Amino acid sequence: MVNFTIQNVLIAASDDYATVDVQIVDGTVAAIAPNLPVIGTVIDGKNKLLLPGFFNAHTHSSEMWQRGIMSVLPLELWLAELYDFAPLDTEQVYLSALGTAVETLLSGGTSVVDHLVLIPGLELETIAIATRAYREVGIRAFIAPLIQDESLTAGLPSGESARTHEPYHRSTAATFEIIEEAVRQFHRPDEGVNILVAPTGIQLCSDALFAGCIELSDRYNLCRHSHLLETRAQEKLAQEKYGCTAVEHLKRIGFLSDRTSLAHCVWLNDADIAILAETQSTVVHNPLSNLRLGSGIAPILKYRQSGVNVTFGCDGASSNDSQDLLEAIKMGSILHNITDSDYQYWITPRQAVEMASLGGAKGLNLADKLGSLTVGKQADLVLYDLTNLSLLPRTDPIGLLVLGRPTNVVNSAWVNGRQIVADGKVTTINVDELRQELFNRSQWETKRKSETVAQIEAHYRTVMGL
Repeated sequence: MVNFTIQNVLIAASDDYATVDVQIVDGTVAAIAPNLPVIGTVIDGKNKLLLPGFFNAHTHSSEMWQRGIMSVLPLELWLAELYDFAPLDTEQVYLSALGTAVETLLSGGTSVVDHLVLIPGLELETIAIATRAYREVGIRAFIAPLIQDESLTAGLPSGESARTHEPYHRSTAATFEIIEEAVRQFHRPDEGVNILVAPTGIQLCSDALFAGCIELSDRYNLCRHSHLLETRAQEKLAQEKYGCTAVEHLKRIGFLSDRTSLAHCVWLNDADIAILAETQSTVVHNPLSNLRLGSGIAPILKYRQSGVNVTFGCDGASSNDSQDLLEAIKMGSILHNITDSDYQYWITPRQAVEMASLGGAKGLNLADKLGSLTVGKQADLVLYDLTNLSLLPRTDPIGLLVLGRPTNVVNSAWVNGRQIVADGKVTTINVDELRQELFNRSQWETKRKSETVAQIEAHYRTVMGL
């Protein structure tokens, strides 16, 4: 492991900035102060800003193959269309994981939570190939295999009609066997690869599936990840299934905890928010996909005022069509200026940076190791070039980074002290070859509505009163 010293670099200090040296020894921040003795390699930090790496705390890497092509639809109909595409193969999983890692790194992220879609019959192979991709790039990976045990049509409220659903193709017991084997084979936190238990959400999962996830989580000390109340349809479905809110039910069965992160959380009431605060659960805010799919605006300011930990995610690259983490952070910050007229609660750029870094670490139970530029923490760091045109003129560097439209501003990035971005380029893989492979394995096309999507749409319009 290479030791190094970043000299004369700008860091955030209280309400101001300070120019310091930062020593990294054995992958850990060893010292932060002006005029430190040089240890190892010298990195020139002049006219650069050093921040802790951000977390892309919720995405689906394999959706990269459908970005730009999905219709303008609400989530439930969008999902039906997504399922209608040709099945993935393992090479696509590999390439899209590489692409997700690269885009995350070049927009300030050093960690990614991949709610990974599994190829039926090749579930362990899917996890293995995504793990390989993330290891090759060097990003810190939290692989959350997306599991369910109910068919897609079960994700809609029934309304007045009695409905039957096709059984899911894989049994609940078989799913647990796959996840437990994945933990044995791939869960290596000290090597930067983590497996999470990750039911897709209340809309497509039985209580038996949630119970098994809780048991696995407790036995192996795994974090938990799930979608929660992304849409109004899911809010209605929860009342049908449980006779109470989804949050009340998840608390009752014991799924909520300080190791639980929940994506979206758009349709929660005040009592639900109090439960999230009480259980120390984390909300992952995905503002761009929530807007893209018309899901709504999550009450993020209420969460923050109630003491709920909040961080940011890009969501999948066909419900957002990008993995630009800085874009998600900007939108997730300023969107809420229209939801609460009391500007004292609006999210400042520095608060947004803390949410994206320390907030992400808290959601994965790693706040003692990651998420801030602190002596003793692991060196997951990003160096931004303050001479870049999109970060000029010289006003407030963090303000420009969060509120501007920064492009190509990441100069360097380290994960656990290992440099994986240098001079604005990912050094661990050949990005030109990746770009060519993505181009060669795809083609310009348009998507047409299938009969299955049309049938689901008809029911959706009925139960939603459209």
